[in-house]
Amino acid sequence: MTIDKDIQSCIDTLSRGGLILYPTDTIWGIGCDATCEEAVKKVYELKRRAESKSLIVLLDSAERLDHYVVDVPYMARELMEVAVKPLTIIYEGAFNVARNLLGENDSLAIRIPHEQFSHRLCSEYGKPIVSTSANISGSPSASVFADIDIRIKNGVDYIVNYRQDDNNPHSASNIILMKSDGTFQIIR
Repeated sequence: MTIDKDIQSCIDTLSRGGLILYPTDTIWGIGCDATCEEAVKKVYELKRRAESKSLIVLLDSAERLDHYVVDVPYMARELMEVAVKPLTIIYEGAFNVARNLLGENDSLAIRIPHEQFSHRLCSEYGKPIVSTSANISGSPSASVFADIDIRIKNGVDYIVNYRQDDNNPHSASNIILMKSDGTFQIIR
């Protein structure tokens, strides 16, 4: 299967409120349409994760941030420009996403991937996509596709073929909590 077919199958699945298992700029992720509350609920159920623990979403560009965050501090844009490793930023005052994605102060964790597959998927889908580690909550994150728990593989509606044979271990992103006043706290 080609990358084009994988992208189209993901878009079809996301549009139906389904779950995908896909490679990102970091580790393999479970994804869904971040604007669909029912799909987000399915992710929490599959991971056996409390809804009080937030999930990350991916966007294709910094220009789209203003459609999902009330005020994007200048410092956040600067950090994205200089980051050498994938960077997830938690913003306060998020909107236009499923309510069960939002944390305290309507916060939302957002990352803009630069890896080919996940960036293209976000761009072609045109909406934010959930990206949470492909593991049962409390279990270690899988650094390669072969390490993903069979319960996760069986619990999604579509599994991307692209990069399944990649045995280079990947790691999670850095995470920064960005306050609306421009100050920030390093979480990971």
